Amino acid sequence: MSQRLHNVAQDGTPEARDLASLLHPNTNLVVHEQSGPLVLESARGVTVYDRHGKSYIEAMGGLWCTALGYGDEEVAETAAEAIRKMSYGHLFGSKSHEPAIALAEQLKAMVPVEDGRVFYGCSGSDANDTQIKLIRYYFNAIGKPEKKKFIARWKGYHGVTVASGSLTGLPPFHAHFDLPMAGVHHVSAPHYRRFAEPGESEAAFVDRLAEELEATILREGPDTVAAFVAEPVQGAGGVIVPPASYFPRVQAILAKYDILFVADEVITGFGRTGAPFGCDTFGIVPTTISLAKALSSAYLPISAVVVPAWMVEAIADASAEVGVFGHGFTYSGHPVCAEVALKVLEIYERRQLFAHAAALAPRFQEGLRRFEGHSIVGEARGIGLIGAIELEAAPELRQTFDPKAGIGAFCAKRAEAHGLIVRPLGDTLAFCPPLVITEAEIEQVFERFALALDDTLAYVRAEGLVAG
Repeated sequence: MSQRLHNVAQDGTPEARDLASLLHPNTNLVVHEQSGPLVLESARGVTVYDRHGKSYIEAMGGLWCTALGYGDEEVAETAAEAIRKMSYGHLFGSKSHEPAIALAEQLKAMVPVEDGRVFYGCSGSDANDTQIKLIRYYFNAIGKPEKKKFIARWKGYHGVTVASGSLTGLPPFHAHFDLPMAGVHHVSAPHYRRFAEPGESEAAFVDRLAEELEATILREGPDTVAAFVAEPVQGAGGVIVPPASYFPRVQAILAKYDILFVADEVITGFGRTGAPFGCDTFGIVPTTISLAKALSSAYLPISAVVVPAWMVEAIADASAEVGVFGHGFTYSGHPVCAEVALKVLEIYERRQLFAHAAALAPRFQEGLRRFEGHSIVGEARGIGLIGAIELEAAPELRQTFDPKAGIGAFCAKRAEAHGLIVRPLGDTLAFCPPLVITEAEIEQVFERFALALDDTLAYVRAEGLVAG
């Protein structure tokens, strides 16, 4: 520990103890050392409270995940009862238990994968890591061992393991980690406003991206490309909603070259886009699907990969050659996590939360778009109950701020000062509130964000980062 941190730690506050003991994920570690953490203590509904009693509307749903909101008593009672009944169980060596079976049956009935089989993990990262392993295994099993390459997209986020972090298309998740690993390739993000060429129509933009995807497949060799991996809406890359014609073009190309489509629904699954799944919203027919986050509303960690039976049959036959299917986690299908996920899914249905979210979506999107035309807002975008506001120095010129100025992070801190939690993704502020949010609470979200945006405008003017 540095002498400064050692001295800070002596005051005994949670903030000081944090600085002296924790290594934070997805954090600017230097800024964190200077400013310290926001220490939260409790939460209920869409509101979280820090250790000083200040309240904040959690407009990011934690990390895109607390769809049911915080502190639901039904879920708490379910977890307690499940712990008392069977605090642990596993699925290794033909062991099973009712919660894992029942949840798999429920997921099979919900997801757009025909006759699926469910593999459990603990996070979206390990779900997408599992996707790579299963697909490699499958192509080895059917005698196509050369089919090993994966195509993902810049601005995509698929996790942080060596494999899933390679799929992720965000440079900070590659730098210093020696990623991406060999065999993973990236194509352009479908963000029309940011990446369209001057004078390029949306249709021409989609044409160009489709041509790039096909050219990448042909360059690498169609017989070597196993799968294309995509989020219906790119979340951590900035809440990028693709043009309507994008995924139909992509799927036609994949079908032409016999390439699998892995749908990463870790963020978009379970009502977030105004439909049960992002695949439903965008007309995607995936080969396999990854789920996490809202699967349990983050009450307990659980993820699921759903693959079609025809893949499992080939994998099973190949595993017989070595005596065991050599993949799985200690907590795969943990009975308490599975029981909680079952309860969460039951609550979604009983309380009609997908319909509630779809009904509130127009109001939420209208709230985002009220900031269009603001002197430092380049774009407000989103779908369903997910969205983003991108800050720019000169929106009419699409001129960004210098990333080193940290304007998005400044705006997020000002939002905190006004009792609102959003997430800065560079200079894009992301919103992903719990599905249980009310219309009145949505109005509060944007009222508080307006105050933070005013503060940010005053700051960039004072710092000479914008004209006027």
